[in-house]
Amino acid sequence: MFLTVFGQKGGVAKTCTSVHLACVWAQQGHSVCVVDADRNRSATAYAARGMLPFEVVPVEAAAKATRAAQVIITDGQASSHEEELKNLSAGADLVLLPTTPQARSVELTIELSSILRSMDTLHAALLVKVDSRKQRLANDARQTLDGFGVDVLTAEIPLLAAFEKAEVEGVCVSEAVDDRGRADLRRMGGWSAYCAAAVQIRERLMAADATDSMIA
Repeated sequence: MFLTVFGQKGGVAKTCTSVHLACVWAQQGHSVCVVDADRNRSATAYAARGMLPFEVVPVEAAAKATRAAQVIITDGQASSHEEELKNLSAGADLVLLPTTPQARSVELTIELSSILRSMDTLHAALLVKVDSRKQRLANDARQTLDGFGVDVLTAEIPLLAAFEKAEVEGVCVSEAVDDRGRADLRRMGGWSAYCAAAVQIRERLMAADATDSMIA
């Protein structure tokens, strides 16, 4: 499976999403490789802090490093450049667009979806950084995306300090601890959300494969 995670702006949990989906599939026993195509090398820095259960490699080393991988996730550059999107999504089974509920993020995702649709590239949006105290904002964002024909996963990634702690420690959110070294009580909500997203991505790929088989 080839998955590209892409966004037009920073701060949409692109690297967090790449890392945690990789964690989900690695824990299921799959051989996973994350390709860091972000010029900031955020995924590389994340991995360097701890012991993630998969390899993170720069895009320059991807050809060799991904040969034996069953799941390849490209952590793409935050960019509005259409050509860059085309390059990073080439060959991807699905392009995932992490999207915060804020209006500008939703607008940019609609723009990306339009480009990907013109390229006939399977893609889906994932709502991230959803504040439980502002669920209406997330609901409005979902409704807007739906209205423009954007496929949105039903899974929503909550806004949690545990994700920041996990990144600092270089671990998956399920292993995050608080400032006193105790397990973060809310961490499993974040982990469960990414597990649900991984299932829904698989479902879309299976449906796409079934459609292709019928056409053939």
